[in-house]
Amino acid sequence: MLSMSAAALSLLSAQAVRERAHRLLALGLDGKLDHFSIDLARLQDAADLVIGVTRRSYPDLDVPFHSRWRHFVVNGEDRWERIACGQPWRDAYERARATFDLATVSVVLDAGAGPYWAYRDPASGARVGRSEGLALASLDMFAAGAFSSDPRRPLRVDAAALQAMTRETLGRHFQVGVGNPLLGVEGRVALLRRLGATVAATPEVFANADGPRPGGLFDHLIASAGDRSVAAPTVLSTVLRHLGQIWPSRLELDGFPLGDCWRHPALSCDDATSGLMPLHKLSQWLTYSLLEPLEWAGLAVTGIDGLTGLAEYRNGGLFIDTGVLALRDQGEALVAHGLDTTLVVEWRALTVALLDRLAAIVRARLGMSAEMLPLAKALQAGTWAAGRQIALRLRPDGAPPLAVVSDGTVF
Repeated sequence: MLSMSAAALSLLSAQAVRERAHRLLALGLDGKLDHFSIDLARLQDAADLVIGVTRRSYPDLDVPFHSRWRHFVVNGEDRWERIACGQPWRDAYERARATFDLATVSVVLDAGAGPYWAYRDPASGARVGRSEGLALASLDMFAAGAFSSDPRRPLRVDAAALQAMTRETLGRHFQVGVGNPLLGVEGRVALLRRLGATVAATPEVFANADGPRPGGLFDHLIASAGDRSVAAPTVLSTVLRHLGQIWPSRLELDGFPLGDCWRHPALSCDDATSGLMPLHKLSQWLTYSLLEPLEWAGLAVTGIDGLTGLAEYRNGGLFIDTGVLALRDQGEALVAHGLDTTLVVEWRALTVALLDRLAAIVRARLGMSAEMLPLAKALQAGTWAAGRQIALRLRPDGAPPLAVVSDGTVF
């Protein structure tokens, strides 16, 4: 039997997410889950939609990674590259620290914005909502130096500025107002403050080449990359171990905060992790967004498919809207559900497992190998966009098929 500490650490990995998600899928296929039935034949319908989106978006099938960096490209213009190219970086590592800084705060601020908020892009005048709007708002806030306590060095994020973050500052940069409400503002500010406190409290990880900053994680990873390569699951484990405490401590084992980890009674085992379903959505989204900065700095990233798909409402909505998943009680679609409910945990876990199966079908039908279209590219190629597309087709506001009560720290 695992000790409590070892049990907690065993949940802080993509392997744990995948293994337990597939256990729930197997139970669902046997009709043993309370909330969802599963029709694998409808995965072909989901694949049709994903392949259609993929061919329209990437006709040459040259697909980039699914990451935050895609959201910084607007009408073909890479906004981050435009900013970065004008800077007198001392070396590639200084730029890499800045990219880690930006990716971290942008992902931390990326939980669902809600249907009524939008960011008016100063460059184009367009109103941009949801994740893309959050990305542009965070990029502009970063470029304005709002995350740096040193006005001479605006393109950085440091612990002092994060810990001093206020609702008023975030609201101003994100254009929040009576007519433009953003879900979970207080939760987002609290996350930024906890990020600052965590970075400040761990200088051995975050302050090896500069003052304490999220970008210090780059130096920490470089120090352990003896052969100039790093495995994607290692990046995730590092993120979870050193940044996991920024997430609200809903569940802990032996003092270890488990972050985006929830209870599901069907996941029984003989140690302290019994009944626990790790998902780590935002931590994996951050990890996906750190892989390219590592490559840009000259490292080889291996084991991309060691990460899992993201347990969020666009991917999950794709499976409900195409009929792969069906609620046993259709009345559940009429009410909002808490993040910790068995129904939501079940939905998110099944999403992770089904994304593995869907990616295999999409690859086979496109004639591509897992090396040509790893999961990180399959997500970008179409699952997330396909989920949004079918949601807009079925519901005028494009809302997901299930309403989840968000606190700004998960979705």
